[in-house]
Amino acid sequence: MDTALLIWNRVISHTGVFKNIISDRDPKFTSALWTNLHKLLGTKLSFSTAYHPQTDGLAERMIQTLEDMIRRFCAYGLELKDSDGFTHDWCTLIPELELDYKTSIHASTGKTPAMLEKGWNPKLPVDTLKKDLFIFIQLLQASIYFLIK
Repeated sequence: MDTALLIWNRVISHTGVFKNIISDRDPKFTSALWTNLHKLLGTKLSFSTAYHPQTDGLAERMIQTLEDMIRRFCAYGLELKDSDGFTHDWCTLIPELELDYKTSIHASTGKTPAMLEKGWNPKLPVDTLKKDLFIFIQLLQASIYFLIK
C-alpha cells in the first residue's frame, strides 16, 4: 500500500494516470492487486526483461545522473548550510537536484525534461528570488564546482 500511496502522492496527483508503465519485476507490481488496478485505470503495464535494466533506460540514466551529482557533492566535502549555519544532509538536496535535472537542456533531445513532459519550463527559484539566497548561492557554487571537475 505504501507504494500505491507514493505513486498517487508523487506522480498521479500531479500528472494524471499513466498510459504506459515499464517496471522491473518487483512483486509489488506483479501482484493480482496491481494487475487489476492497472486494468481498471486503462494503464498498459510492461515489465523489463530479467537482468536487463537497460529496458528502463531513461529512468536508469536519470538515477545515474542524480547519483553522480550527489556523489560529487559529498566527495568534495561541500556542505549545504542555511543562513542560520545549520548543515543539511545530502538527502535534502534531492528535490533541488531533481529540479536542476528537469530544467537542464539534455544533449540527446535539445530540450529540458520539464519541457518534454509538461510543455513548459518551470519558473526557477532564482527567477522568483523567494528561496533563501544563502542556500541558492551555495547550490550554485556546488553546481559550478561539479561542472569544473
